[in-house]
This record gives sequence, C-alpha cells and structure tokens, in this order.
Amino acid sequence: MLIKEELEQLLELQHIDDQLRELEDSKVYLPDMIANIENDLASWKKSYEEAQAKLDELNRARKHLELEIEVDQSELKKSQEQMKAIKTNKEYDALTAQIAKMKERINEHEEKLLGVMEEIDQTNEEVKESKDKYEELSKSNKDVLENLNKEIDSIEDKIRMKEEERKSIKGRVNSRTVSHYERVRKGKGGVAVVTVKKKSCGGCFKQLAPKMIQEVKKGERLITCDSCGRILLWAGDESQ
Repeated sequence: MLIKEELEQLLELQHIDDQLRELEDSKVYLPDMIANIENDLASWKKSYEEAQAKLDELNRARKHLELEIEVDQSELKKSQEQMKAIKTNKEYDALTAQIAKMKERINEHEEKLLGVMEEIDQTNEEVKESKDKYEELSKSNKDVLENLNKEIDSIEDKIRMKEEERKSIKGRVNSRTVSHYERVRKGKGGVAVVTVKKKSCGGCFKQLAPKMIQEVKKGERLITCDSCGRILLWAGDESQ
C-alpha cells in the first residue's frame, strides 16, 4: 500500500479512535445524566410529598379547631341559658366570669383558625406547584430516560463493532506506521493525523515550508510537522 493510502487509512483509524473515546466517555456521562434527571425528579417529588404532608396536618388542625369552637359555642349557649335561672349576685358574677372566659377562648380559637386557613391556602398553592412540576418533568423525561438507558445498554456492542473496524484497518497498514501513529496520538491528546490547511499544520497551525508542502502532496513518505510532530496529510484542496 502506498504511503498516501496508508495515511488515509490512519485518518480513518483516528476517526474510529475518536468514536471509541466518545463511547468510553459516554459510559461515565450517560449515567451522570440519568442521575441528574432522576435527582431532579426526586427533589420535586419530595417537595410535593412534604407540602402534601404539611397540608394534611393543617387540615387536621383546622378540623380540631372547628370542633373546639363548636364545643365552646355549645357550652356558651348553655351558660347563657343558665343566666335566666340565676338567683344570687354571687352566682351571677361566677357565671358571668365563666361566660367571659368561654368567649375569650372562642376568640382565640377563631384567630388560630383564621391563621390556619390562610396557611392552608398558601400550602395548597405549594402542593399544586410542586405536583404540577413533578408530573411535567416525569412526562417530559420519560422518553429521555428510556433512550439514555437504551444507549447505555448498546454501548458495549458499539465498542465491539468499532474495535473490529479498528482491527481491520490496522491489518491494512504497515505495523511501523501504526506504531508511529499510536505514539503521536498518545502524546498529542488523541490527534495524530492532521491535514494541511492554508499552508499550515492543521494541528498547531504553524506555517509549513513550501518544500514540505510539496512532499506532503506527493504522499511518497510519512511527513511530520517540525513543530508539533503530528503526521501531515494533504486533503487535495489546491486553494490551500
């Protein structure tokens, strides 16, 4: 195989290696994405459940106060009826004091009930907001989570396919050329093969000597950038 053809194979090999790196990365970031979505859902669900529990407690407090007021009002009515049968000033004073305390207690309960009712209205809004948000996110993320989980399940199959493609390409390229590619790729952040762009290295962008550009065009031997060491490939664009 000609050097030019080998370089084209190396470029394809680099493309596959990039895909393999992305697949390996996805084994980390896809679970993170799922965890973030699920944590967000769990947070809104918790907010809804806490607001609902608070609302339930407030409604119990409301019923208790309403019952207390009902009992006090009944007792007040009985005491007021007893006033008709009072015969002495002492009995009158005692019953009057008792009635005053009942009215005071009823007023206190009614004030508390008013506060509870206001809090119930506010908590009802919190329940609705958190419930609506949770249901909205659950619905909108259902398909997203399903697709992400499917993607995770298919990663290993995709990696095996890409590794087979990689093995096939390596088998068509000189082993020394592949070794050189591997060394450069490892030292240059995964980018070993670059095309010449505007008479410059496509990796470090240093201007290339005209003679070197001509050598790259010929594709008769492996040419590397004097500055960054990356393998240079001519893309066939004469406008460069």
